[in-house]
Amino acid sequence: MEDVFAQTAITYPATYMQSMTGGQIKDILEDVCDNLFNTDPYYQQGGDMVRVGGLSYTCTPTESVGKRISDLKLDNGRKLDAGKRYKVAGWASVNEQNGAPVWDVIAKHLRSGKPQSRQSPAVTIKGVDDNPGMAGLG
Repeated sequence: MEDVFAQTAITYPATYMQSMTGGQIKDILEDVCDNLFNTDPYYQQGGDMVRVGGLSYTCTPTESVGKRISDLKLDNGRKLDAGKRYKVAGWASVNEQNGAPVWDVIAKHLRSGKPQSRQSPAVTIKGVDDNPGMAGLG
């Protein structure tokens, strides 16, 4: 349990599940990306990109707002449809949450004995080859 706490101990541990459109998912990824890569340093809020499972996408930090996230695909290879609704689960969100703490959810899953799957990186980074701080990501 100590390792689970080490990976999930945060201020906002409540989990949630909600329905979102593909367009909303892309908008959230774009917003988070803008917090990191806005050309105006006063608008850069730091942090990191949202971690995803069951979804892959391309991020081009040098693009303009709204055009940094592209090629969103589900694990089955289908493109994310902007108008279709998808079930989204997460934690540590600013949205209203009422689920169990994430450490309880993870511990229960690990105790179930279900096989763990390892996914290849879900994010492809483009346009950073000339940025020494991002060497090897492009």
